[in-house]
Amino acid sequence: MSTEAIKIGTVVSGSLSEGLTMRLDPRCPLESIKTGKFVSVAGDRYRYFSLITDLRLEVSHPDILLFPPSASEHLLLKQLAIKDVYAHVMLRPMLMLDANRQRLPVKTIPGHFSSVYEAQPDDVAAIFGTEEMAKRYFSIGVPLDMDTPVCLDLSKFTERSNGIFGKTGTGKTFITRLILAGLVRSGEAVNLIFDMHSEYGYQARKEGEGKMFVRGLKSLFPNKVVIFSLDPEATRRRGCTPDVEVVLGYEDIHVDDVLTLQDELSLHPTALEAAYLIASKYKDQWLSVLLQQEKNVKEFAAEVGAHPESVGALVRKLKRLEKFSFLVKQRTAGSVIDRMMEYLSKGMHVVLEFGNQSSMLCYLLVANIITRRIHEEYVSRTERFLASQNKADEPSKLMITIEEAHKFLNPTAAKQTIFGTIAREMRKYYVALLVVDQRPSGIDEEVLSQIGTKIIALLNDEKDIQAVLTGVSNASGLRSILASLDTKKQALVMGHAMAMPVVIKTREYDEVFYAAMGEGSASKDPQAIIDEIF
Repeated sequence: MSTEAIKIGTVVSGSLSEGLTMRLDPRCPLESIKTGKFVSVAGDRYRYFSLITDLRLEVSHPDILLFPPSASEHLLLKQLAIKDVYAHVMLRPMLMLDANRQRLPVKTIPGHFSSVYEAQPDDVAAIFGTEEMAKRYFSIGVPLDMDTPVCLDLSKFTERSNGIFGKTGTGKTFITRLILAGLVRSGEAVNLIFDMHSEYGYQARKEGEGKMFVRGLKSLFPNKVVIFSLDPEATRRRGCTPDVEVVLGYEDIHVDDVLTLQDELSLHPTALEAAYLIASKYKDQWLSVLLQQEKNVKEFAAEVGAHPESVGALVRKLKRLEKFSFLVKQRTAGSVIDRMMEYLSKGMHVVLEFGNQSSMLCYLLVANIITRRIHEEYVSRTERFLASQNKADEPSKLMITIEEAHKFLNPTAAKQTIFGTIAREMRKYYVALLVVDQRPSGIDEEVLSQIGTKIIALLNDEKDIQAVLTGVSNASGLRSILASLDTKKQALVMGHAMAMPVVIKTREYDEVFYAAMGEGSASKDPQAIIDEIF
């Protein structure tokens, strides 16, 4: 233990299942001890890195509380503080270090009267790594009451699907943009970002004091990020020219893409059955043919073998798709999705901006169309790689970022949609999700259990807290930590890419961060990069 480490207390009781109880040193101010604080317990053979989960006031004898001293009785207060009134602090050991500084899971506990110290910078570096150690480590913030970076292991982060959760206004988008910037810089995965509110591309509004806008991924990494836009005019109004204007044809829409629209369109299951019957006859022209049958519903229903009322409902509901300006009856140019796949295969990160086309109906439809194609492509690429065993055929890892994730991954949709399939099965096909959501309780439990790393800002709803802690050991201690987070710039980070759970104050997304990314001043023309690919 470093000679600079400050002793804050002594272990007096505990168990492996319930955690440890520390008696706070009377010289340590109680109000300097906060839930979520990172501390180190010095055992005889191991050091136990722990989180503070709760605090409790104690007295040696209950009669003391019958006649509490007044604030002016300084001598009495001082004497009581030495022996009779004290604080107990609940600790949850999360990780052990042996004499060789090897990280181990907690399978034992320190003995009585083991000393507890404030964590030191070298402790944090030993557990979470540093950006100087390897490119895969990326600083996302600092522990409470410390100024030492906590790093996310981006290599592990991209191995599984991940989640960023928090109620509205807690900074989920800023945390997401921060991590996406780290992924772009590191090259650990190529990203496809469904940017529903145009917050990740060129620039975004900033809440609070100071500058009103912050830089997006395109302005940070002009040579590595391309913007696809469903609403090119809105993109231009924000001062950025889209690299690709998105046009989709009716032939790009499959019946499976309509499944997640069931709630948005109030579609009855029999209407979906009718859609499958139509698609079996007309293949990829099914939607174009269907929308022409507004005056011939009965005859058309008899032709495909469906119930007339089901076909009529399907026509009425899907007519809403005609209002989308990016949808055309028949494409005259090549497939935009093919072009997007080409960018991704070349290691270019894609931000798909929705602009003013930000209705949930549009978001669900477009995300399904594109992701279904990606699923097919990556399964094919992986199978080709497994057959050839040629390293050149190995697909690069792909991270798909979706907001409002509960719309795609609720218990009903998760079993039917492509996003549910990716969350459950696609890790072996090099595809993972980064889900961003304010209502994790709306996400299917099976999907939540597959989330590798969770970054959790403040949640107030008990159902949401219970949902994000599904499948997490020592959940009771973490629950109290979640309840005590600040409304902004604090998060509990835990899971596959973190050596142990830790509460952080998130890294600032500012000029210092831009400089650390080291890409914003690149002089090469982005269009030149695009021309090289095509």
